[in-house]
Amino acid sequence: MIDDFLGDATQRMDKSVEATHEHFNSVRTGRATPALLDRIQVDYYGTATPLKNLATINSPEPRMLTIQPFDPTSIKQIEKTIQESDLGLTPSNDGKLIRLPIPQLTEERRKELVKVVRHMAEEGRVAVRNVRRDAIKHLEELVKNGAVGDDDERAAEGRVQKVTDEHVARIDDLLKRKEAEIMEV
Repeated sequence: MIDDFLGDATQRMDKSVEATHEHFNSVRTGRATPALLDRIQVDYYGTATPLKNLATINSPEPRMLTIQPFDPTSIKQIEKTIQESDLGLTPSNDGKLIRLPIPQLTEERRKELVKVVRHMAEEGRVAVRNVRRDAIKHLEELVKNGAVGDDDERAAEGRVQKVTDEHVARIDDLLKRKEAEIMEV
């Protein structure tokens, strides 16, 4: 029974780490990557639709993204949405294709992005700790119901803490790599 709780907690912590990694991919570094546009939601006929569902996104050069909409009439709306986003990019189109040049990051902008990434990492750590809190609460309920003894609960809490520490360390490692990538000139 305890192993079920630990397995569930580990699975939920893995999802938190993966979600943090996905958030990191949406932060702009010096390179062009289609993942930059993952957060962009375009108002397509009154419905907020992910950009990747409306267009083909490619990276033909290290500092250029191209967006080719499946529906050419949506090109203006896609362009407007990108300009209004927090990416700080200026799109240009030729009627069929949107070109998105990725400018070199300034030192000041790099430091801002590092702060954003650190905040994302902290949100990931909090999510992992919330899973730990839930798991420990369930273990305490098992002790109250008499399904598990105190010694088993203490041992399980130690295992939950160990798994939590491992997942927080994985988030810290992801953060360190992303910071290095952002600060790389």
